[in-house]
Amino acid sequence: MGWWIWILVGLGLLAVEVIVPGGIILLFFGAAAIVVGAFVLLGIGGPVWFQWAMFSALSVASLLTLRGPILRKINAADDEAGYVDTLVGMAVVASEDIVPGAEGKAELRGTSWGAQNVGTEPLARGEDGVVERVDGLKLYIRRN
Repeated sequence: MGWWIWILVGLGLLAVEVIVPGGIILLFFGAAAIVVGAFVLLGIGGPVWFQWAMFSALSVASLLTLRGPILRKINAADDEAGYVDTLVGMAVVASEDIVPGAEGKAELRGTSWGAQNVGTEPLARGEDGVVERVDGLKLYIRRN
């Protein structure tokens, strides 16, 4: 097979990987096709049966060895940025006066949140508080 066919197949597989949500599988097949295309371009690709064998071996080997670490890295980044439970214990600033049991607005990390004062003391505008728990987009806060 021509080197350009391998490169086109590889780029096509990479494009499908980007377009279709999934578990990062076609990435390794696309990369293997591009590597085989590069080998064929350099004249070290060998006969077609060897190119297919090399493509298969590279695809499976990279899939088995690299997919796990890549997914762990991606999931670790999502864990750090995505869980609102990490907001518990963080300092907030009341954007308005909030009496105990009432709802109002509070600022956390530069963003305005809906907040409910679950403490026994009122929070005055500009006063510091702390996040007790999070439910959706609502913070349950108390005076610090």
